[in-house]
Amino acid sequence: MPQLLLVEDDPAIRTALSRALTARGHGVRTEATGMAGLQAAVDDRPDLVVLDLGLPDVDGCVLLTMLRAVSDVPVIVATARDDERETVRALDAGADDYVVKPFAAEHLDARIRAVLRRGGPGEPAAALVVGGLSVDPRSREALLDGRVLDLTRLEFDLLAHLAARAGTVVSKKELLADVWHQPYGGADKTVDVHLSWLRRKLGESAASPRYVHSVRGVGVKLVPPP
Repeated sequence: MPQLLLVEDDPAIRTALSRALTARGHGVRTEATGMAGLQAAVDDRPDLVVLDLGLPDVDGCVLLTMLRAVSDVPVIVATARDDERETVRALDAGADDYVVKPFAAEHLDARIRAVLRRGGPGEPAAALVVGGLSVDPRSREALLDGRVLDLTRLEFDLLAHLAARAGTVVSKKELLADVWHQPYGGADKTVDVHLSWLRRKLGESAASPRYVHSVRGVGVKLVPPP
C-alpha cells in the first residue's frame, strides 16, 4: 500500500482528500502546516507527498526547497494557484507534478499512480552511449565526457528516454505519456521547462544545441554532436 503524506491547511479539503485517497488504496498521513509536514516527511519517509502551496507558516515552494535538501521523495503540488509562473516556480523547486484546485479525487489519484510508476521495471539493462554522453539506467547515473551530471529524477528519466531512442524524433506527447505517464493535453510547457534545464546541464541551449535538437512541429531528438 503506497504511503502518502498530505500537507494541506484547509480542514475540509484535508479530510475529504484523505478519505478519498484512503478509499482508493493509499495509506494517508495528514499535516496542516508546512514545518509539521517537513518533519513528517523526514520521520515517516512516505512514498509520495501531496503539497499545498498556501500554507499558514511557510510558503509551499520554500518548503519544497527545504524538503529537496533532505529527501528525493516524489512531490505533487496541489494548489489553487493557477498561474504559469507559479507552475514553473514549483517545478524549479523540485515538484514532480502540479495539479490546480478544484480537481476530482480520481484525477489526483491518477496523477499519484503515474508518479509512483516512474522508475519501475522495464528499463534498459546496459548503459546508453551517445557521443560523449553515457546514461546508465541501473545506477541512474549520467556522464558527460567523463563528468557526472547532477540531474533531478525527472531530468534523468527524460535523458534516458531520449538516449534509448537516439537519432529518433520523439514528440512531446510521447514524452508526457512515457516519462510523465500523463497523456493529458495542455502540458507541453512542463516538457519545455525540463528540456531547458536538461540542456543547461548538458552545456547547451535551444539556440545552440549539441545533443538535444528540436524538430519544429514534431518534437526533439538526442544525437551525438558533429
